[in-house]
Amino acid sequence: MQKKFNIRVYGILINEFSEVLVSDEFEYGIEFSKFPGGGLEFGEGTIDGLKREFMEECGCEIEVIDHFYTTDFFLESMFGGGQLISIYYIVKNLSPLDIRIVEKPFDFEERVELAQCFRWLPLTKIKPEDLTFPIDKHVATMLRTRIQSFSN
Repeated sequence: MQKKFNIRVYGILINEFSEVLVSDEFEYGIEFSKFPGGGLEFGEGTIDGLKREFMEECGCEIEVIDHFYTTDFFLESMFGGGQLISIYYIVKNLSPLDIRIVEKPFDFEERVELAQCFRWLPLTKIKPEDLTFPIDKHVATMLRTRIQSFSN
């Protein structure tokens, strides 16, 4: 049996109001909420892959500020199998976001395959239930914990 890895890169983009950007998507017949980013392509470094993903999803250039988290537990990929490894970076946008911002989850213009919209969630209120996938839920908890520790 061939063992494979699914490597994904995500950006944690925080605006001037201490809100984090979340992507709502409809793909493979399911709705899910996640941080912006996606799969690393063969031959790409993680930062180059994240920059490509932000250009594709958000229409903007980003700068990676810091590494935030890399998966440190086993999780099988829901899409295509293999062991999932997700890498999260704190990022800032260098150009304006070219995206549709909505107030409520899954408020797509049309509910078609590859539909996408974005929301800002307050860092002080983000919770695991705001996101779909186990690693994103873990990162949401980490974000909220760090914010609370900074305010104490």
